[in-house]
Amino acid sequence: MGTEGGVGMADQRPRTYQRFTRTERVEHLVLMLSFIVLALTGLPQKYVGNRWAEWLIAVMGGIEMVRRIHHIAAIVLMLEVIFHIVAAGYRLFVLQWPASILPQFKDIKDWLGDIRYRLGLSRQRPQMDRYTYVEKIEYWAVVWGTLIMAITGFMMWNPITTTRFLPGDFIPAAKAAHGGEAILAVLSILTWHVYHVHLKRFNKSIFTGKITEEEMRREHPLELARIESGQVPAPPDVETRARRERVYLPVATAFAALLLFGLYEFVTYEQTAITTLPRRATVVAFAPATPTSTPTGTPTPRTSPTSPPTPASATIRAGL
Repeated sequence: MGTEGGVGMADQRPRTYQRFTRTERVEHLVLMLSFIVLALTGLPQKYVGNRWAEWLIAVMGGIEMVRRIHHIAAIVLMLEVIFHIVAAGYRLFVLQWPASILPQFKDIKDWLGDIRYRLGLSRQRPQMDRYTYVEKIEYWAVVWGTLIMAITGFMMWNPITTTRFLPGDFIPAAKAAHGGEAILAVLSILTWHVYHVHLKRFNKSIFTGKITEEEMRREHPLELARIESGQVPAPPDVETRARRERVYLPVATAFAALLLFGLYEFVTYEQTAITTLPRRATVVAFAPATPTSTPTGTPTPRTSPTSPPTPASATIRAGL
């Protein structure tokens, strides 16, 4: 991790450290935008019939357009997931970066220590590393939520295929789980993420890629200590990196191609995705083929057009 900042008297800018690469920042931007679009198009479908939901649907061009936008945003999110898996594998295998985002037992200790500190039971905050327990919870919540949304989304997108292997009750269950996870994701962003990243202290590192020394000392003191002591692993040399790439890139390409083919099948296998109907729509359950009308007055006798008229001579003879 590199550093930069002023050294002389003319430059008094705070020292900064590189925290996120440009690729990671672009990934976050794609994730953020696709999530916002999915929320804006998904929640009105869940609460269709409510005034605010109907207004949003109308603003976005109607229910079919909303569903189309929702599907496109879902495809973008899944493409980002595929790219993230391949990029993470490159950083772990080729660049040999440590898997700092994985949960550890220390995270539980940090969480308990943070609670004690905030309650005034401890004078010192726990010393945290590159990723705090808060950041790890957010990351793995996104992983878990995306997995749930992808599975339930496939079930609703391809209900006939799903019911070939599972009972039909799984389709409405998937719809309920999809909507419930969507609400949970939106609420977690509006509460947990907004508080820890924007309200508590506005962390701009995911947008700029840089973090100040003061922020590092407060939030990631263990990582800062390693940097200052020179214990950060050096990047691999050109030959080593090329050798690892010759192994990793063919495997990653085949893996990505397999996932892309699965995504293509995901969105094109059926044309029977569950539609969303307004709650106010009425469906006639039974209608008689020949409804009987109720008479409103005394019927007037009419001569049947098929009966021939009676001759007057026949009437006279009958009277005789």
